[in-house]
Amino acid sequence: QVQLVESGGGLVQPGGSLRLSCGASTTINSIYLMSWYRQPPGKQRELVASITSADTTNYAGSVKGRFTISRENARNLVYLQMNSLKPEDTAVYYCNARNPITLSNYWGQGTQVTVSS
Repeated sequence: QVQLVESGGGLVQPGGSLRLSCGASTTINSIYLMSWYRQPPGKQRELVASITSADTTNYAGSVKGRFTISRENARNLVYLQMNSLKPEDTAVYYCNARNPITLSNYWGQGTQVTVSS
């Protein structure tokens, strides 16, 4: 069982930046694919970015060039640096951990990001 806790959300003006953090209750360095998802109001949850244990990253087209995902395995942390934020980035952001061997899948409770002037 992996427990995930997100932090760093809040209210920011368009063009601003935020850094989200996700802390895991167990070691994530050896196996897990770590991802950030978001769910805008009234819409389905969507993948924002992911990072493998080998630090290979993948981004949704809408955030490519603005967001950066990274992981700090020694501290079981995953980050999402969000720059040049737009109102359409407003959503609840969720951290996800997936074990590609056992197919276990874990979610955090989510953190609200609101981009508004």
